[in-house]
Formats: sequence, C-alpha cells, structure tokens
Amino acid sequence: MADIFDVVADTTRRDILAVLLDRETSSPDSKGEISVSEIVATLGLSQPTVSKHLKVLREAGLVGVREEGQHRYYRLDRGPLEVLEDWLIPFVSTDAAADAATLAGAEAGESVPLNDDQRAFASAIGKAFAATAHQVTAVVAPKKRR
Repeated sequence: MADIFDVVADTTRRDILAVLLDRETSSPDSKGEISVSEIVATLGLSQPTVSKHLKVLREAGLVGVREEGQHRYYRLDRGPLEVLEDWLIPFVSTDAAADAATLAGAEAGESVPLNDDQRAFASAIGKAFAATAHQVTAVVAPKKRR
C-alpha cells in the first residue's frame, strides 16, 4: 500500500478528493456519493485515468465505494486524513516552535543560535511541512461558497 503522503501528493487524486468533499457538503441527501461518470465529467479527465486514481485512493482507505450493477458510487472517508492531520498538528501549531525549544532544553521563547547549514535545513523542513499542511487543508477543509 502506498504511503498516505504519496497518495495525497498527486494533484489528480487531490482533485478527486475535492470533488468528493464538494458532493458531501453540497448534497447531503446523496450521502456524499458520486458516480465515476460524474467525477469524469466534473474533472474533464478520461474514465480510465479517474478509475486508476480511485483505485489508489480506495487502497489507501481515503474513499469508500458502493457497487450498484455496473455502476460504482464513491464517497470520501475522512479517517486516514484525520490520522494525517493528527500527525501534522504538532508541526503546524503555533506552539510547535516553543515545544521544540523546550524539548531541546532551552527556555520557551529563548533564541537558540543556528549555523547556516542548520538554518537552511530548518527552512527546507518548514517549507515542506507548510506545503503538506496546505495540501491537506485544501482536501480536508470545506470549500467556501462564493
């Protein structure tokens, strides 16, 4: 099974998750379910491409599927995303820097000098976490209606 980060890193899969989220929030009577053909029409992708990505999402536990004859109806499963969010929270919370300083043996709010290599490494990690948090938030947070 693919790592959850690898699964949500793909733009097409994030787009599919966004379509599923939109269906869940905009049409509660549908139980969040949407057919593959509706996903294809919404995203303008080929059916084999959507099916390939839905398989990856299904194997990662991010979507559930209901079969009805020849048709497949998919819905968002938030469980794995909530686990991912729980893992990310310590890295993106405003208290994370203070917690890290405390764990390093420094007083919270006390500046710890870094050399250039350490600063570059910390910057790269910060950017990676920020990008991941943004991607997860875009999938997990409901879209604002205009």
